[in-house]
Amino acid sequence: MDLEELIYNCKKGKRQAQAELYRKYSGILFGMCLKYSRNKTEAEDNLHDSFMTIFNKIEQFNFNGSFEGWIKRITVNTVLQKYRKEQHLNVVSENVGEETDVDTEQADISLSTLLGHIQELPNKYRLTFNLYVLDGYSHKEISEMLGTSIGTSKSNLARAKMILREKIEKENINIA
Repeated sequence: MDLEELIYNCKKGKRQAQAELYRKYSGILFGMCLKYSRNKTEAEDNLHDSFMTIFNKIEQFNFNGSFEGWIKRITVNTVLQKYRKEQHLNVVSENVGEETDVDTEQADISLSTLLGHIQELPNKYRLTFNLYVLDGYSHKEISEMLGTSIGTSKSNLARAKMILREKIEKENINIA
């Protein structure tokens, strides 16, 4: 079954098509959820919530643009909306300097260790870091997505980088 037919059958509410769509995209979306979550269990919950939203809104997909891009956007928005509701994204009043770069070229750190450190960040820092560094959103876009100011987005990013730098340095890894 091609993608267009699969989406059409999902729009009709066919469970077999929904199961196939889940199998086809759950790995990609789970990776995204893991990026934005504190742990695997939370990522699984976020994945479930994202698919519920995808199936509820699939009628709105009109084949203009990439389906994968559309479901990724829904996934990010679903996760961010959950954190906004939990009010974990309070404004930071710390005075943190401009962005600090962590040179991963110089660091001998595994991807799983780095992901673990990112997952340990407080929500507001982790979400800002992932949106800016890993997904390429601007501070303006992040501030709109998280309901904060641009300055808060910049501050949260700088603080996230500072925390990550400290964690990496504690492991006696050379960073520039």
